[in-house]
Amino acid sequence: MKPITRRTGLKRIALAAASIGLPGVVRPFSVFAGEGEMQHSPTQAEGAAIAEIARQTMGKFNVPGLSVAVARHGQFVYRQGFGFANKETAEGVTAAHLFRIASVSKAITSAAIFTLVEQGRLALDNLIFGEKGVLKFDYLDFGGSYHERVGRITLHHLLTHTCGGWDNSGKQVDPMFYKPAMDHWKLITWTLRELPLENEPGTHYAYSNFGYCLLGRVIEKVTGQPYADYAQSAVLSKCGIADMRIGGNTLADRAVNEVVYYGRAGSGANPYDINVTRMDSHGGWIGTPSDLARFAMHVDGFLTTPNILKAATIKTMTTPTAQNPEYACGWCVNRRPNWWHGGSLPGTLTILVRTGSGLCWAAFANTRVSGLNLDEMMWRMVKAVPAWRA
Repeated sequence: MKPITRRTGLKRIALAAASIGLPGVVRPFSVFAGEGEMQHSPTQAEGAAIAEIARQTMGKFNVPGLSVAVARHGQFVYRQGFGFANKETAEGVTAAHLFRIASVSKAITSAAIFTLVEQGRLALDNLIFGEKGVLKFDYLDFGGSYHERVGRITLHHLLTHTCGGWDNSGKQVDPMFYKPAMDHWKLITWTLRELPLENEPGTHYAYSNFGYCLLGRVIEKVTGQPYADYAQSAVLSKCGIADMRIGGNTLADRAVNEVVYYGRAGSGANPYDINVTRMDSHGGWIGTPSDLARFAMHVDGFLTTPNILKAATIKTMTTPTAQNPEYACGWCVNRRPNWWHGGSLPGTLTILVRTGSGLCWAAFANTRVSGLNLDEMMWRMVKAVPAWRA
């Protein structure tokens, strides 16, 4: 039996401590993320600085509850909840509380699509509708044929929001917020019949929740499974995530350990008057910031954590189009290279970030208010710890 060196002993102690996974802040200790590299958790002073940033932000914008998680080179270095998960019962937010993640769901859907691409069951140039389309002539209850442009939409167009329309810019109705009593089939049928595309597919960027709804139906068509079941088995489970699920619509539908969502007075937007369940593949998941940071660590392209997709696939997934050089397939991107996605619903604001320097973080709030910028807040937080080199 080999003698245990000091370095090996320290590494074992650090990894054992990390495996405890207690909610809340990760206590100041160093853990080995890669060969010879030690990750720094905040000192007491640095932790106090982060908490003060949270306090200032929550006070300025009257945020009831906030939860954040930060990982560096494959290891969590900070997890903390602030404020109230439920103001009425004074239940405090912990790192284990679930939040609606809104449009951050798109990154999960993109990863699920790319697992099917890797398996050869889909290709980015696959048509979606028509004789040669993945969905063929589904959703043609109204008879006749699809509008001409619809027949030229490809899988890549949906992933990159370049399908030609159905956007949430306000020029047209966003189909995903239209008639919440409709199921997917009725809503898609109505949209294809009533809302012709404004642009030729592939020529124009227009952020489309409906496009990602269609991606969910593509997954179901190809796999024969409900969207959430496939995404759980092919993506989330492989990242070590077990508790994420599609959210419910009403307060009575709230999951165990899910926060309460608070709308803004006078906004006319009730967090419990929207069909979150129908948003599944574009905005329906609930989870913790730790869940989303863990997901990001498994698609970040670095070697510190095993990736669930091949390097070439991740490169394709994070390559933008000429129509929008800052959006790829389910991820916003820049040249640093940082990847991220935000989410926004009545009562919900979220952000997920992967940086080129090896950081992954997520932050969720249980309200949405004009001026609240979680991305800016998180950059201030991570820069409060110089060792993270944000």
